[in-house]
Amino acid sequence: MSPVRRLIAVLTCAVSATAVAEPIVLKATHYLDVAAGKLVSPAEIRIDDDRIVEVGTSVAHPTGTRVIDLGQRTLMPGLIDAHVHLFLHPGAEDLQTVQESVPARTISALKAAADDLNAGFTAERDMGSEGATSADSAVRDAINRGVYPGPRLRVSGNAIDILGGHEDAIAYNPGAHVPSNADYANSSEEIVRVMRQQHKEGSDFAKIYETGPDEIVNGTLHTPFQYTAAQLKAAVEEAARMGTVVAVHATGEPGTGYAAEAGVISIDHALQLSDATMSLMKAKQIPAVPTLTWYEYFTTHSSSATENAANTAIYQYKLKEFAKQVRAGIPFAVGSDVGPFQHGTQAREFELMVQNGLTPASVLQADLINGARILGWPDQIGQLKPGYYADIIAVEGNPLADIQTLKTVPFVMKGGQIYKMLP
Repeated sequence: MSPVRRLIAVLTCAVSATAVAEPIVLKATHYLDVAAGKLVSPAEIRIDDDRIVEVGTSVAHPTGTRVIDLGQRTLMPGLIDAHVHLFLHPGAEDLQTVQESVPARTISALKAAADDLNAGFTAERDMGSEGATSADSAVRDAINRGVYPGPRLRVSGNAIDILGGHEDAIAYNPGAHVPSNADYANSSEEIVRVMRQQHKEGSDFAKIYETGPDEIVNGTLHTPFQYTAAQLKAAVEEAARMGTVVAVHATGEPGTGYAAEAGVISIDHALQLSDATMSLMKAKQIPAVPTLTWYEYFTTHSSSATENAANTAIYQYKLKEFAKQVRAGIPFAVGSDVGPFQHGTQAREFELMVQNGLTPASVLQADLINGARILGWPDQIGQLKPGYYADIIAVEGNPLADIQTLKTVPFVMKGGQIYKMLP
């Protein structure tokens, strides 16, 4: 089967997900009480339309209820990935945005969204369309209308960057006028103007590049900041006026500190956080989004052995700093930076966070409670409670004992529709 026909088949099958025409009761051995960090047994969840109406060891079964017995499995809220790139795929990132048209990349983004949903991710934050501008809004809207399958999405459009900054097209012939993957803004006024334009085109939040490039010198991370604290504060204030938020790519000081001072919704990557920055993050409840999987991936998938070695040094530094952040007790959310590596495989992020100091319960709370908050759905997703969206997955075994169970998800429901149900 050709790649195009395979894509059509995948999307057609997923779109024909089982629609809810009657109340549903899901039964399993356990369900996860996220806030308490424990399993409850046995498990029944009653769903009406797209919402959960009852959760417990036994629930009402009104006449006409469809009962789905998932056996020796654990029911839990759908996973959240707070840092994805639907418009990227494995390969040279800079060349994708030059060689591939936005329509072609949008088709790939729809397939990526379907892959992520199939893996159990029912909500995601797309952290920059990487030169595809507001095409991510079109993907979000198509999913919301039920035209294509995919997670609930918060989208930013292009990220915001300074001239010559992190995502600018620097290593090219200047005469070719290769465009940046981001939208330029070189002052507070320009940041506000760009945010207003992006909001007009459908963005849910603003993503700002605050640091880059990164370099380890004598065992310490060095990364230039791109905006002052006052400029980031202007962005945060403008976002608040529009009813949105600002998330930043910020790897190290002083940029991470400026971001915390400004009051952003999350600090993504967060390789280097000073004690003062961590204190601010705790006080303001600003989570770090570690993206460990991205750093691990590029220790072996860079363009040369030299780059692999450089990225390995950064990853080792990252793990050391992450352990310090865990000890400091800062809030976290879970985001993988999937796109440069294969969509649908990002549950590796949970595994790495547990391997490097967090308990499975704390990682799941970071994902489902903090993730719901920074995506703007704190009372809608992330827990199995009456009134919440029926975004539910089932996993084999106990994720509180073995976080790797999240890497294979046999059952996926989003908004009361079943998208995947394996025997």
